[in-house]
Amino acid sequence: MQLVVGRIGRAHGIKGEVSVEVRTDEPESRLAPGAVLATDPPSTGPLTIATGRVHSGRLMLRFEGVSDRTGAEALRNTLLIAEVDPEEMPEDPEEFYDHQLIDLDVVTVDGREVGRITEITHLPYQDLLVVARPEGGEVLIPFVSEIVPEIDLEEQRAVIDPPPGLLEDIAEAPAAGGQAGRGASDGDASPRDGG
Repeated sequence: MQLVVGRIGRAHGIKGEVSVEVRTDEPESRLAPGAVLATDPPSTGPLTIATGRVHSGRLMLRFEGVSDRTGAEALRNTLLIAEVDPEEMPEDPEEFYDHQLIDLDVVTVDGREVGRITEITHLPYQDLLVVARPEGGEVLIPFVSEIVPEIDLEEQRAVIDPPPGLLEDIAEAPAAGGQAGRGASDGDASPRDGG
C-alpha cells in the first residue's frame, strides 16, 4: 500500500537541497537517509534520500543524483510516496492510517446510522472524517476523541458522540460543508487528539 508522506517545496541553497512539507507522523523512519520513495508525478522518481536535516523548523532533504539548485527546483510540488505494509499499525493505539478508516460505517453512541467514511481531510489544527450520508450529501466529523470515542476495526465501524447540532446543521447544507477545507490527503496516521 502506498502512502503520501511529503511534498517537495522550494529549493534551498545551491547544492540540490529542498524543503519538504511533511505529511507523516513518522518522518524519522519514512523520510530518513537511504529511504527510496515513489513520486507523483511518477516521471520524477523514484527518489532516494541522500541527506536530511531540520532548518528553521522545516525538513530539508537532498536526493541522490540531484546536486544543484536547478535539479532541486525541477522537483518542486512532487509528492513523496512510501510503500507500507497494509497490515502495519501506527505505534500509538489512538492513531490510525487513513486506509484503515475509509469505508468504516459511522453510528452514534445510541446506534443511529450516520453514514460511511469516504475520505479523511487533514487540516493544520485537526483531521476531519468525511462521511457520506445514506440520504445523500456529506457531513464532516472532527476526528477528536470527545466526538469519536471508538474506532472498532474488527466491526468496521466508528462510533461518534456528536455535540448538539453537528449532524443536523451540516446535513441541511451538505454542499457548503462538504467542500470546505479540502486539500491533499497525506494518507498516513491520523491522531484523534486533534494534533
